[in-house]
Amino acid sequence: MNMRQNLGTVDRILRFALAFWWLGPWPLRFAAEWVNWLIIAVAWIALAESFLGYCWLHEMLGIGKKG
Repeated sequence: MNMRQNLGTVDRILRFALAFWWLGPWPLRFAAEWVNWLIIAVAWIALAESFLGYCWLHEMLGIGKKG
């Protein structure tokens, strides 16, 4: 897989920490079940992006690691 990385080290660490918290033993829980599922989905995306170093939204908005 030859995917260009557009996330910096700090961004990847923060995404991993967020995903770890949201998927861990003390995640956020709300009364609306769909919100809980949305948080889980975002956490899995953040976890994948933290390992890949690539964010499609950053690509689309022109935000990225310089250099």
